[in-house]
Amino acid sequence: MKLPTFRVADTWQALFAPAPSDLLFATRNLIAGGLALYLALRLDFQQPQWALTTVFIVSQSSSGMVLAKGAYRLLGTVIGALASILLIGLLGQAPLLFLLVMALWLALCTTGASLLRNHAAYGFVLAGYTAAIIALPATVAPLQVFDQAVARCSEIGLGIICACVASLVLWPRRVEQALAAQGRAAWLAGRRAAASELLGDDQRQGLLLALGSIVTVDAQRDHAWFEGAQGRRRSQALRVLSRDLLGLLRAARSVARQRQLLEPQEAQSVQALIRETSQALAAEHESPLAALAQRLEQGLADRSQSTEARLCLLQLSQVLDLVAQSARSVSALEQGLVPPGAPGALSWHRDLEQGLLGGLRSALAFLAVAAFWLLCAWPSGLGAVSICGVVLSLFAGRENPAAACLNFLKGIALSVPVAGFVGLGLLPGWDGFPLLYLGLGVPLFFASLCMSRPKLAPIASAFCIFFVNNVGPGNLMTYDLAAFLNKAMATLVGVAIAVVVLRLVSLSPGEHHYRRMFKASLFDLAQLTSRPLEQAESWFGGRMADRLIRVSRYWQMQPENRRDHWDNGLQGLDLGDELLQLRGCLDTTRGALAIERDRYLNHLAMLLRSGGPTTLRHDQLDGPTRSLLQALATAPNLPETSREMAHAALMQLQATWRRWCRQQAQAPRPEAEQAAA
Repeated sequence: MKLPTFRVADTWQALFAPAPSDLLFATRNLIAGGLALYLALRLDFQQPQWALTTVFIVSQSSSGMVLAKGAYRLLGTVIGALASILLIGLLGQAPLLFLLVMALWLALCTTGASLLRNHAAYGFVLAGYTAAIIALPATVAPLQVFDQAVARCSEIGLGIICACVASLVLWPRRVEQALAAQGRAAWLAGRRAAASELLGDDQRQGLLLALGSIVTVDAQRDHAWFEGAQGRRRSQALRVLSRDLLGLLRAARSVARQRQLLEPQEAQSVQALIRETSQALAAEHESPLAALAQRLEQGLADRSQSTEARLCLLQLSQVLDLVAQSARSVSALEQGLVPPGAPGALSWHRDLEQGLLGGLRSALAFLAVAAFWLLCAWPSGLGAVSICGVVLSLFAGRENPAAACLNFLKGIALSVPVAGFVGLGLLPGWDGFPLLYLGLGVPLFFASLCMSRPKLAPIASAFCIFFVNNVGPGNLMTYDLAAFLNKAMATLVGVAIAVVVLRLVSLSPGEHHYRRMFKASLFDLAQLTSRPLEQAESWFGGRMADRLIRVSRYWQMQPENRRDHWDNGLQGLDLGDELLQLRGCLDTTRGALAIERDRYLNHLAMLLRSGGPTTLRHDQLDGPTRSLLQALATAPNLPETSREMAHAALMQLQATWRRWCRQQAQAPRPEAEQAAA
């Protein structure tokens, strides 16, 4: 994954041609930071700079994002403070063992952050971050660890309060108001993707764009929850919309698969309706859809058509129903209403092994810096170890932590000369809070302008944090060039060693990574045979969307003969779509049909849990499919539409399973398997 890179043109535009919203954002940060620093000085906190730094750390463009980030930062800070007290209390007299356990704590927090999303992951980051900034300096004075923990929590808590109040009072921007526009954009992207899927083409670009829009807008839903009752209502409405869009994409793909089973003459008669439906979806107008629904009803009334053609029309009719249903969900989202039957939140792929490896890499980097400190006996080495722990907590759980740390290092390097000029050149001759904050505020204002630009935000954020940290504003300030240089050097060395270790120990996706993702997909498909149906769409659709997006990021990095991972993801998505369709048609059945349905689902789950599709298993669904088809044909009191749709889903499940088995035979084997053969 390519991270934003520093560009002179972007910096010039951010500093000298800022947008009005950027100016308001920077002004709000400056006011909140000044308030936090003034109160911290008046309350005589030990290190008032933490209150000012926290404001710029939690600052975001909208109030909901600030409230969410602030809440989880406070929670992570408290947990990290308690962990630091426990570590010093138990291991304060055993420094080597303390460093080892501290590395394990960072590994645990890194693993937790990699397995979660949004601000829940940020809470794990802060638990490791806070333990590093409290416990490591406390090793030289263990008896003061409790006072240090209380002081850090107080300073950080004050900064969070000031940032949250400013975001609510000064030019507030609410996430829940933007959710309506973002939800409509995701809906339109889903319609365009469904239009492409109906024709059976563009299986990558359009699908990825729609899935990416769904996942992106769902991430904003968590922020809206913190903005009161209206935000929570729109958050629930967005869940319904996400489910409807996933269902629309599933139905469109089913039409394309069913069309492949038609004879050439039948395909021509159905193709006209499919093409018109696709054009209507892409045109984003509702009027053609009503006329198409009437034509479909007329086509379904024609009993001279074959079973396959009728099933294709039934599925096309389902597409139109889901378009209308998703339109109602968009309207409810815009009005702030909660549609009935709101599902759970979208789920996502969790790779425990990858998370554990990332945690171990984080521990290795921390121990490397600690070993450097112990071997060279550098007086400022403890600062290098502390900042290394902070950086690892922030970035070690990301996909490309070395690049993220390198951007952070750039921001630190830029902050050193500016902090030296302000802290050693200007402030010794200035007196009083107004002049103090003038010296701090001018660089922070310009850095805040850059923070509002995604390409510059990583570097600008690091600049703000370490500019304030290097100046060290307080009631009793010291102006020592040697101490300043030692502190700056310790910071740069700690981050640089972390970057080197993270680059050397790479966890880039490889064959083993994709095999784990394949096994996770099989496990989810097995779970889908018995998971409660009302939550299954969002649960399965979210996980498969996350996996397909992950695979697509490294699509160009794979050789031509190893791009079967995308095909595996599509086959798993197809199988899950038809499985959801089958269960939806037969969910309320009773008697012999229910027995055969459960037998079929249990057999499919057994196949998926015991290795999934292989060359020798291509016919393993044939017997259960025949049995369920016979029960389906003789089942009384089953609506005819449900019977026909279940029949279509069964045939598609069988065809998809066979196709997936053949694909496994054609896919190249990993090098280890080839060597063994």
